Parts: sequence; structure tokens; C-alpha cells
Amino acid sequence: MEHIEDAVSKSTDKGKKKKNDGANNQKWAILSISSIPLVMTLGNSMLIPVLPAMEKELSISSFQVSMIITVYSIVAIFLIPIAGYLSDHIGRKKVIIPSLLIAGIGGIISGWAAWKFKDPYWVILIGRALQGVGAAGASPIVMPLVGDMFKNDDDVSSSLGLIETSNTFGKVLSPILGALLAGIFWFLPFFSIPVFCAISIILMLFLVKTPKKREKPIPFKQFFKKVKETFTQKGKWLYAIFAIGAILMFALFGVLFYLSDVLEKTYHIKDIKKGLLLAVPLSALCASSFITGKLIKENKKLMKWITFCGCALSSVAIIILSFSDKLWFLIVLFLFSGIGIGVALPCLDALITEGIEKEERGTISSIYSSMRFIGVAAGPPVVAVMLKQSDNMLFYLLSGLILLAALATLFAIKPGNVKS
Repeated sequence: MEHIEDAVSKSTDKGKKKKNDGANNQKWAILSISSIPLVMTLGNSMLIPVLPAMEKELSISSFQVSMIITVYSIVAIFLIPIAGYLSDHIGRKKVIIPSLLIAGIGGIISGWAAWKFKDPYWVILIGRALQGVGAAGASPIVMPLVGDMFKNDDDVSSSLGLIETSNTFGKVLSPILGALLAGIFWFLPFFSIPVFCAISIILMLFLVKTPKKREKPIPFKQFFKKVKETFTQKGKWLYAIFAIGAILMFALFGVLFYLSDVLEKTYHIKDIKKGLLLAVPLSALCASSFITGKLIKENKKLMKWITFCGCALSSVAIIILSFSDKLWFLIVLFLFSGIGIGVALPCLDALITEGIEKEERGTISSIYSSMRFIGVAAGPPVVAVMLKQSDNMLFYLLSGLILLAALATLFAIKPGNVKS
């Protein structure tokens, strides 16, 4: 009898150990996956505090320098759906790892041109376009990969919250790191990209196990038909989420471009001090994303109302900016705007991932990522043009667009219809 009890006890202990090891492996896998949006965010946002210096070094206009951010996003917009389709058919890691490699090569090209060429602007743009190719196949595939790894919606929501936090932490770190590197050589941020990509590739190779292989991929025509059916059945809330995501990223990158420009040209704040000030609203964005990811679990009704309240808060904060031009007033209100955007993003991620079948998840979430990239691409050049007109008009535009996002959340997203 004692032998039987010992055997049962040992079996139970082994089961617990195996379960704990599996949980630890999942944690390391999620942290490794989180490095991808962090790296891709650094690859773009790190250049924002450096843009005024680039404008001066390259002798180009404010609009031209904004294109260094925009070209990255434009390329990604068109390639993300293709990457999503491929990831649904050949596997997530088989798309992510080559994409990280391409992004690293793009960073080397831009950095080398800025360092060695007399007139490097167009070659920098080519390198940035390659980075956009890499971004298209890396960051957007993270959401469906997380969805594949977990069966429990609570686990998916909390993991996506961590992913979005990693994304926003990249935005917090970006202005500080970008300003620090540019303080040594203005083109050094370009060369940091391949280093970060290499680290992310190593983490993906060794710490992320691909989920069990799915059934043989369905033919393209049948797959396209299923995606079309998904949009027919769920189009109303899907289109709303696409639009909200685009608006929030447009506002975020427009605000960052505006703040970077104003801090340097109006308040004469540069380098690390400028990076730290840019990091204030982004830190609020990061913290609010993390807390929201932990809070929402699988409660889709809560996701809707948090998104609505976040959009409303951001809209109000930006419109109040028109009342004063004092620096502290600017930073505080952008902080509140950052909180509003930060609480909304994890909710949108979770609604998309949990509301779509696994077979189409990569494609649908990639279309959503494309829409976010449209916002990223449009923000800096639109703000660059509007800065020549009136700051107040810019605030009215951003506030009005975010208010539309709040209304879309209120009337188009029905939690009862968001089911996978």
C-alpha cells in the first residue's frame, strides 16, 4: 500500500513539475515574443526625437524628414495582409524570423548611407522601406501567434496586454535612447536596429516553440471565401475596430511629431532632456496598457467601455491644449491623452484576436495592423503641414477624430456579436 501511495505521490509531483515547467516556458515564450513589437517600435519611434537634427544635417524640409517615418509605414501597410495570409498557411515563425532579418538589413543600409554618402536622403528612404518590409512580417504576426498559443481567453487577453505594453514601452524608451545615440552620432540610431533584430531572432529561435501543426491549409479560393464570410457576419464591429486603431495611431504619432518639433524649435529643449519629456506621456501610455491587459480578461463588454472612455479622455485632453501654450500644461495634457490611448489599444487587440477563428486570425489581425500603420504613416506628414497653419487647428482635428473613434466604439461594437 505504501508503495502505491509513493508511486501516486511521485506521479503527482512529476505532473506538477511538468505543469510548472510548461508555465515557465510559456512565460519565457511570451517575453521573447514581446521583444518583436519592442524592436519594431524602437526601429520607428527612436527616430522621432532625431528628426529635427536630420532635417538640419541633410538640409531637407520638415515634410521630407517626416517621410523617413512615413515610408516605413507605407510599405508595411501593403505587405502586412500578405504576411498575415502566409503566416496562416506556412506558420508564424517562418514569416517572423526572415522579416526580422530584412528589417536589420534595412537599418544597416540607412545607417551606412547616412554615414558615408554625401547626399544620403534617398538611400536612407530605401533602407527605411526595407525596414517596413521587415515590420510587415514581424510585429503584426505576434497577435495571432499569441492567440494560437493559448486556449483560455483570459490568458490571451493578459498576454496581449503584455505585448501592447512592450510596444508602448518601446515608445517610452525610444525618445531617450534615440536622443542618447544621436548625441554621439546623429545616424547611430539606424545602426542600432540590426543589433536589436539579432537579439529578437535569437530569442524566437530558442525560446518560442511553434504551436502544434494545424491541419493542411485550405486552398486560397476557399480561404478567401471564409474571410469574406467573416467580414459579412462581423464586418460592422471589425470595420469599427480598424478605424479606431488607425485614428489612435494617427493621433499618437501626430502628437509625438508635434511635441518633438515644438520642444526643440519653441522651447529649445534638445538631446536627453527632450527625450525624457517625450517619455512622460509615453510612460503613461505604457502603464495604462499593462494595467488594462491585466484587468479586461475575457470581458468583452468591459473592453468596449474602457475603449470608449479612453477615446473620450484623449479627445477632451487634446482639445483643452488650445487653452494654453505653457510647457507644463502641454506635457500634463499629453499625459492624459496617452492614458486614454493606452487603455484602448489592448482592448482592441483582444477583441480582434478573441473574436476571430484561428484559421483567419492571422489575416484579419494583419488587416487591423495595416490600418494602424496607416495612422502611423499619416500622422507626421499631416502634422508637418498643419504646423505651418495653426496649432489650434491641429488640436481640433486630432480631438475631433478621436471623438469619432469614441462614437464608433459606442455604436458599432456590440460585445454580444464579438464571438469566435
